[in-house]
Amino acid sequence: MTASLHNVLFICTGNSARSIIAEGLLNQLGSSRFKAFSAGSHPKGAVNPFALETLRTLHIEDRGYSSKSWGEFAKDGAAPMDFVITVCDQAAGEMCPVWPGQPITAHWGLPDPAAVEGTDEEKKRAFMDTAVTLKRRIEFMLSLPMDKLERMAIQHEMRNIGTRQ
Repeated sequence: MTASLHNVLFICTGNSARSIIAEGLLNQLGSSRFKAFSAGSHPKGAVNPFALETLRTLHIEDRGYSSKSWGEFAKDGAAPMDFVITVCDQAAGEMCPVWPGQPITAHWGLPDPAAVEGTDEEKKRAFMDTAVTLKRRIEFMLSLPMDKLERMAIQHEMRNIGTRQ
């Protein structure tokens, strides 16, 4: 792959927590090489407030996020994605749209922090744990020499990242 700006789409079923956090993290950490987006197969229509609070805690802008359908990124005229990464098991098992440009795909499944029941502190901890794991995986992604690897090697490495905690 060339050293240009790569578009990355993070997908989760509801597009309210994990995919939003991943979008924010990659746009912060990899802004010179990547542009991140997020979407859901069945978007909730609103971003989880704990996801936004987690981004603020990490000193990442918490405005401009929305819960939207993955169909927006499969339409004619949509920005072509170089990478499509699912971050929840349910979305990984669903029939995805055909993505223009044949992006590299990977699954980085994580438990849903929005499903955690308990006190606000317990919920905040679950969201931060998710963010820490995603940050680590994104840092692995950023360490890949994209301009030096063949497409199949990148595909292999991207999928391996999803097994790392």
